[in-house]
Amino acid sequence: MKTLEQIFAAKLLNIKAIKLQPNNPFTWASGWKSPFYCDNRKTLSYPDLRSFVKMETARIIMERFPEVDAIAGVATGAIPQGAMVADALSLPFAYVRSKPKDHGLENLIEGELKPGMRVVVIEDLISTGGSSLKAVEAIRNNGCEVIGMVAAYTYGFAEAEKAFKEAKVTLVTLTNYEAVVEEAVRIGYIDKADIKVLNEWRKNPSNWKK
Repeated sequence: MKTLEQIFAAKLLNIKAIKLQPNNPFTWASGWKSPFYCDNRKTLSYPDLRSFVKMETARIIMERFPEVDAIAGVATGAIPQGAMVADALSLPFAYVRSKPKDHGLENLIEGELKPGMRVVVIEDLISTGGSSLKAVEAIRNNGCEVIGMVAAYTYGFAEAEKAFKEAKVTLVTLTNYEAVVEEAVRIGYIDKADIKVLNEWRKNPSNWKK
């Protein structure tokens, strides 16, 4: 019986939301060279898959964080998913900007999170974890308790795992690097020989050179 991680990895590969190019690396916004690119936002264009992400995320929250009072999405990638999950669970929703607006009320958090609320944060992808944990900090500074984070995908970088541990944030993901690579090999999307290149990159992504 396949796990959720395997099932969702297959679905992402099927819609080409995952790109694995060991011989033709991408350049991330950070400037990092990477043989791997994940675009979870493509799931929004597929109604069945969009619903799958919504319901599986909601299920995880009810199983792992049943005391939740509100849902918060991290802008911009997790705003739609977070709103859909909050709707499915009939919970308040807010989202956290990367920086305050430069006009109007200059909000960092859009929507209303009342002090004392127990919040689950929704994220689309975890790389270093920096932007995700900035959102956590903003919510905590608002007087709320972050009881967990649910993300669609994580690269599983050691840097991120350390950061989440230090921030005392429990992270649960729908799928991950290992499941995607395993499924990519199974369907013949990449060769077994490519796994070595991918693993070398993941050990030191900021300094990796093809």
